[in-house]
Amino acid sequence: MAGWGVFFLSLLNYKTEKYVIAENRRIGILFRLYQLAVLGYIIGWVFVVKKGYQEREEAIQTSVITKLKGVTLTNSSETGLHLWSAEDYVIPPNGEQVFFIVTNYIETPNQRLGFCAESFKVPNGRCLSNDDCVEGETVIAGHGIKTGLCLNSTGTCEIYAWCPIEYSKRPAEPLLSEAENFTIYIKNFIRFPKFEFSKSNVLETSDEGYLKRCTYDSENHPYCPIFRLGDLVSWTNHDFQDMAVKGGSVGILIEWNCDLDKDSSQCNPQYSFTRLDMNLNNSVTSGYNFRYARYYKDQNGETYRTLYKVYGIRFDIIVNGQAGKFNIVPTIIAIGSGVALLGIGAFACDMILLYMMNTSSFYRERKFEIISFKRDRTKHKDGKAGHRERRSRKPVAEKGASNSIKKPEETDLTEEVSPIEESQPSVEKRGPTIPRNTGQRYSAILSTAGGGTKSRTDVHFSPTGTTVGMPLA
Repeated sequence: MAGWGVFFLSLLNYKTEKYVIAENRRIGILFRLYQLAVLGYIIGWVFVVKKGYQEREEAIQTSVITKLKGVTLTNSSETGLHLWSAEDYVIPPNGEQVFFIVTNYIETPNQRLGFCAESFKVPNGRCLSNDDCVEGETVIAGHGIKTGLCLNSTGTCEIYAWCPIEYSKRPAEPLLSEAENFTIYIKNFIRFPKFEFSKSNVLETSDEGYLKRCTYDSENHPYCPIFRLGDLVSWTNHDFQDMAVKGGSVGILIEWNCDLDKDSSQCNPQYSFTRLDMNLNNSVTSGYNFRYARYYKDQNGETYRTLYKVYGIRFDIIVNGQAGKFNIVPTIIAIGSGVALLGIGAFACDMILLYMMNTSSFYRERKFEIISFKRDRTKHKDGKAGHRERRSRKPVAEKGASNSIKKPEETDLTEEVSPIEESQPSVEKRGPTIPRNTGQRYSAILSTAGGGTKSRTDVHFSPTGTTVGMPLA
């Protein structure tokens, strides 16, 4: 129990640092190398690369406007010549951040509601008897509703649907191959609300014809927002004609990294392009397609439609950004973290020096010292009292020695006043008592003990009765 008591009492002790210079070059070199590494990290990485002295904002506010231009002519056996403009091949046509451009298609014209055979490619539409075609049942992944009849000529169920159903195959070459030369206008506005900073990726110029004749170039025209579709796909390291057959998905990343400690002209958009679907065209999951229809009415008022299964390229415009500006708070935090890292190095070197070396016990004896305030105070008082006693004894000894050197003449004088001396303490002997205002002066010739040289001493009697001797040359 005594041991536990000592342990808990030791928890109430305060440990303060004691600096000891250890002449150990290995530990010293290790510590200096660690300090240099920490300083390099703080200055090079935290302040220069990551700009740790800045306040950051990543909540960028952005708006994207798109517009496409370009026309192409197609000629199919079903519909003949057809002129495609931006209103036809851009879906949706209202200039959103995500849009689709048609590059290939399958057209099924003049579809009307009626009864026809399901496609044999649809597994749920195949049948051997009428029992396999339950009336009113929807064909899973098919084109219509089962009527209950199994058509032996096709081996599929009869359905109620838009007939004839889609039957053509995908063209091996893109029908809108000229889409490679279409242009896309991407206008992007950004704003950092914390710093009240806003900018656009369009060059601020009064030249109205600039946007009509420029094309984006990272070196010559970085603020021209007009891109050629063929260039966009080529910057993803893919060929436009190959992608146009089955379609695909392309991401356009606009990144704004703005250092607001510099001029606003240094805040420029950085573009990057990547293919988002599978990179291999022969992959089952690669490509992009969907269906849509255009509806018409004939002269009798009956509705019919033209079905399109379109293949093309989907563009996703992604805007990211962050801004930074000097602020004292992150600067202090960065410096504080660096100081803490330096302290970790000192702690690690202490652990090596005190616990992992052959001379650890020697260093521990020099590093740690236990101080008891009560014990040291008692020693201090005892030492102080002895010192005072020694000081008090020294003057007494000196006075006794000075009083012991007297000549017979002085002895005779003091013998005359011996009754007065007896009334004074034995330690401090005073001279003969004389009246206060006496101006008498006594002279005595004193000779030294061994030399025979005579000196003259004036003896004065002060008003208090003490004798004061002053030698005269």
